[in-house]
Amino acid sequence: MLIITCPWCGERPEIEFAYGGEAHVARPADPSALSDQEWADFLYNRTNPKGRHAERWRHVHGCGRFFNALRDTVSDFFVTTYKAGEPRPDVEGEAK
Repeated sequence: MLIITCPWCGERPEIEFAYGGEAHVARPADPSALSDQEWADFLYNRTNPKGRHAERWRHVHGCGRFFNALRDTVSDFFVTTYKAGEPRPDVEGEAK
């Protein structure tokens, strides 16, 4: 079982959390101005990198808050977690 660190509640088992998609996705200022294809791309197309990836998570069975995490998609290791709205942290050893 994975242990995930909620920025508010601390370390908890993975079963308390729900994946919320890719983090730091820029929302369109005026969605009605987008074409159907642009809207579909915004809704459904995300990056799927091999390696470190910024993701949104929610502590469903705890505080209920969303937060962001840097997770390595190869090892499933959570490098760090940080509060939603904060910039992606610069983690030592990370490829730019």
